[in-house]
Amino acid sequence: MAHAVRFYETGGPDVLTWEEVSVGDPGPGQVRIRHEAVGLNFADTYFRTGLYPVRLPDGMGVEAAGVVEAVGEGVTHVSVGQRVTYTGSPLGAYSTERVMDSSHLIPLPHGIGCETAAAMTMRGLTAAYLLRRIHPLKTGDTVLLHAAAGGVGLIVAQWAALLGIRVIGTVSSEEKAEIALAHGCRHVIRYRHEDVAERVRELTDGAGVPLVLDSIGKDTFASSLASLSRRGLLVCFGTASGPVPPIDAMQLAVHGSLFVTRPALADYIADPAERGALAGELFDHVASGRIKIEVNQRYALDDAVRAHRDLEAGRTTGSSVFVL
Repeated sequence: MAHAVRFYETGGPDVLTWEEVSVGDPGPGQVRIRHEAVGLNFADTYFRTGLYPVRLPDGMGVEAAGVVEAVGEGVTHVSVGQRVTYTGSPLGAYSTERVMDSSHLIPLPHGIGCETAAAMTMRGLTAAYLLRRIHPLKTGDTVLLHAAAGGVGLIVAQWAALLGIRVIGTVSSEEKAEIALAHGCRHVIRYRHEDVAERVRELTDGAGVPLVLDSIGKDTFASSLASLSRRGLLVCFGTASGPVPPIDAMQLAVHGSLFVTRPALADYIADPAERGALAGELFDHVASGRIKIEVNQRYALDDAVRAHRDLEAGRTTGSSVFVL
């Protein structure tokens, strides 16, 4: 029998259950995939707590990589035996195998294993749209990156360095500061001991930065706005500390005609052609070794409760995966 992690009510990590499940044959446009690795993302906790509402009971997880075992009628872009990855699908990735719509699948090139893919598909495509789609960054620009030692942060820092973009990263500890600096950050701010906006102004000769990439949310919103230069853009792409507070539009004007956006990865990979282009760029950098994917935590799939506890307690760095 196949197994999966499911939840029947919202709440803490203990609501996650490990169960036997029945997986049938794929219907038209579907595939059956056997997972080899599953991604662990902070966004998973948003579904578990109810921040992102879903109809219960449901599965957990939106990212995994594995091998196609069967295809339904009309499926042409993947075949049996092919290695694939995906992100942004309906919940259910925390499973040994599943049937799903083939439209979510991205074929994996040679040289990228399933574990690496599960560790980077969501994070890497997020880094891709943040650096390549959301703002016209150019060589010499400076950006402020919160959670610089996290899974997305480490990819953004490496990719930005390749583009000639200076990254000021924020971290919570000396250990994470060393990791961020080793992966491309030019400067790090230890936010528990330094005033982030004040330090950003010092590092930019008082100008501030044109772009802030903020996955933290409530706790960093004020300092992110205060770090922006005139007509700067704050990208709120995560809410690890809670949702951002209500925005007073007049304050955006007062502080320099600022912009704020709350993007979702789904809107940047909805077009298969754009998804393919972003994935192609990402895969090329990773396969060549220009961007290294750090898998620093590995869990058994039936240990999802502990994995979520570690994630929410800030005990992880880089990417985390479930290995099967």
